[in-house]
Amino acid sequence: MRAERLFARQRSKYRHATTHSLHGGPIAPNRLQRFTVQRPNQVWVTDATGILTGQGWLYLVAVLDICSRRVVGWAMSPMLDAPLTIAALRMALRQRRPVGSLIVHSDRGSQFASTAYRQVLAQHGLLASMSRQGNCYDNAFIESFWSSLKYELVYHHRFATRAVARTAIFDYIETFHNRIRLHSSLTYRSPINFESKLN
Repeated sequence: MRAERLFARQRSKYRHATTHSLHGGPIAPNRLQRFTVQRPNQVWVTDATGILTGQGWLYLVAVLDICSRRVVGWAMSPMLDAPLTIAALRMALRQRRPVGSLIVHSDRGSQFASTAYRQVLAQHGLLASMSRQGNCYDNAFIESFWSSLKYELVYHHRFATRAVARTAIFDYIETFHNRIRLHSSLTYRSPINFESKLN
């Protein structure tokens, strides 16, 4: 690499905080401990991340089914707030139409503890679950997805506008991650292919 003047792409040292857990909202217990997932729509995990563009931050909230690692809902906005988390959750509900008991796990962020978000969970009979304080491993499935998104897309581009970033992220999630990307935990199948074999 030195002879060819090639250099490894360096990870950004600046990490934008998306979790504000010092709030007065209620904290749900961690319901994922000692829970075994056997089929889709038993446990969804959700979280938010920020992507820097030439116009400022673009926030992305994703909802991931941990059985198949499929991103079943997502939303993007310049503002990280409860409406953004609700938009991602509503997309997941429209796509999956879950029946029976379903756990939705998140961190302790104020967006996920908000009254509006909790009302949507209650309306659809969803059971809230939250990570233990300061324990990122409790939400490892979505953290793994963020890592893949950042290393496979974000760190290789400089997005001039939020619109350009939105298009690239949409394509990554819907075309690549859900349909093409192979996951070792799914015996090297894509999320959609894995789900199709379950039916």
